[in-house]
Amino acid sequence: MDNQNRHDITDAVANSKPALMERQSSVRRTMEIVLDTWNFLILREAYFGVRRFDKFQQRLGIPRQTLSSRLASLLANEILALGKRPKEPGQQYFLTERGKDLFPTMLSLMEFGDKWLAGGNEPPLQLLHKSCGCSCRPVTVCNECLEPFTAREVAPRDGPGAGYTSVEARPTSRRSSDPALLERVRPCSVARTLAIIGDRWSFLILREGWNGVRRYEEMRENLGIATNILSDRLARLVQAGVFRKTPYGSGDRFEYRFTEMGLDLYKPMLVMMAWGDRWLANGKPPMRLRHKKCSNDFSAVVVCSECKKPISAKDTDYLLSYSFNL
Repeated sequence: MDNQNRHDITDAVANSKPALMERQSSVRRTMEIVLDTWNFLILREAYFGVRRFDKFQQRLGIPRQTLSSRLASLLANEILALGKRPKEPGQQYFLTERGKDLFPTMLSLMEFGDKWLAGGNEPPLQLLHKSCGCSCRPVTVCNECLEPFTAREVAPRDGPGAGYTSVEARPTSRRSSDPALLERVRPCSVARTLAIIGDRWSFLILREGWNGVRRYEEMRENLGIATNILSDRLARLVQAGVFRKTPYGSGDRFEYRFTEMGLDLYKPMLVMMAWGDRWLANGKPPMRLRHKKCSNDFSAVVVCSECKKPISAKDTDYLLSYSFNL
């Protein structure tokens, strides 16, 4: 090898940027499925009993090509499966066990939206828990003591799947969950929650906050995020009431600290984490959680406010607080 080639290789190595590394995360893996606006809308209608391609298209006003690609993605992720019912023509899309098990994630997002985003109005849905026969609210609790928890009462530590992975492609600046589409067809507390957290950058920023990162420069360095995107997302999260902006040092710099509302978002994140641990972690959860209040390792589960039993899609009916034409 001649000297010129050696210099070229040396310069290339010196000038190359190290690959960004990101913590393994069951929440992130789950969010990749739930965050897409159309995926969410399709899943929501599936929980309301929609099974047919033409019915999804009719309900959502979604282009056929877009619907086909999203259904294909949900099939590939084993959230939906194709099947037939006796005496009914054509194939239909049925929720798999994975898909049914995503229902508590929707309920925890609904719990947050009902509490913080209803604007003083009645929540769009009233749940009826068939198992106990009661009208109820979803409540996110510790699966060991069945008591609600707060972010301050959770002690995380590395699990058997902990580690880092290189980030091949960062999310684009486009917001994944479009607020203009999320409440298409029906008002929805889940949609209102996703309108706040519903893009990958917002989620990553929130995760940095839960990891104790509060300052702009540290977030930018950890995430490899463009300054304009970081500024935009932080401004949105402050405006939404998730973060409060507080000066530090000489007062010309700011930290971003969670409000009580922002801390409450931790609960649906942990429900997503529990789903990702069960279905996407190959038996090696990246993180373990301890509930300080009961001193047990735990997972977040969603229970009926009346009987304290877990709520499943098959045991749930709904009363709508809005008019809806089928």
